[in-house]
This record gives sequence, C-alpha cells and structure tokens, in this order.
Amino acid sequence: MTTTYAALLRGINVGGSRKVPMAELRTLLEGLGLGDARTHLQSGQAVFSSGHGDEESLAAELTAAIERHFGFAVGVIVRDHAYLKAVADACPFPAAELEGKQLHATYFSTPVDAERYAGIDQAAHLPEEFRLGDRVLYLYAPEGLGRSKLAEQLSRPRLNKGLIATTRNWNTVVKLVEMTEA
Repeated sequence: MTTTYAALLRGINVGGSRKVPMAELRTLLEGLGLGDARTHLQSGQAVFSSGHGDEESLAAELTAAIERHFGFAVGVIVRDHAYLKAVADACPFPAAELEGKQLHATYFSTPVDAERYAGIDQAAHLPEEFRLGDRVLYLYAPEGLGRSKLAEQLSRPRLNKGLIATTRNWNTVVKLVEMTEA
C-alpha cells in the first residue's frame, strides 16, 4: 500500500543560507525511490508517496540524504495525509474567519505536553494565543508571525530542546492537506 506524505524541512532558504533548491530536493526524493515528488513554495515542503517505511524512518532517511547531498543537517518531520487533515480539522481557532498569516501551526517531531510551556504567561500576550494539539502547537497571532511577541517566546531554544519544531502559516497547512490527498 502506498501512502502520501509531506516532508517539512526546518530552517532552509531563509536569509540566503542553507539553500535547498526545490528542483534538487524533488530529484533527491525521486533518487530515494519516493514517488510523485512535488514541492510547495521555497520554504521546505515536499510531498511524495511511499510504499515502505513510516513517518520516523522516512524522516531519518531524508535527513541523512539531505545532509549527504547539500552538506548540512536539516531537521525533517514527515507526516501523512490523515495526520495533516486531523491537525487542520482540530484547529481550536476559527481558521475560516482568519487570514492565513494570522494563524500558524508548529509541527513537532514528538508529542509535547503543556508543562513545557507552563512558564509562558498567556494572559500577558493577549490577543495572541496558543493551544497544543497532537504533536502540534496552534498559534493565533493577529498581527502576523513577524510581529508576534508570543511567537518569540515559544521559539526559545530551551523550550524546544530535544525537538524538531517547524512552523507553517495556515495557508500552507491547508495546501499540504490538499497536496497529500490521494
């Protein structure tokens, strides 16, 4: 049985460093025997199909291949369509009423509990808010991510120690659900 997955690459093609051209990434995926390789934007989303492996083994395989090919390590999270759709469906904020730049999903490599973020005073950041889901953090930032003080707090290295964490705006969240639909 073949499953369609999205690979989320962390921190590439930002500010001119850690360049991963999307055409090269598609070729790399195909070279690994992954089918129907497609990319979305330049910020590190690839969709592919595979009849072998699981999310963790595919992420490890991609991480190793990217490092061999491009010469630097990149955090990679691989998720299937069912998971991506569940994340979109479980959004605790009114996604349909918001602009894509106001709502974000931070995908995590492993489950995260609320204790990790207990030190953040949510009330001090209102109207910005966050909620945790299944290996995801939903962030409502009405002025966008670039101006968000809460996003700045949430992205501190000590809070995300031991995790791969990568954030996508809601437009990309929806697009990945569409792209992974069989």
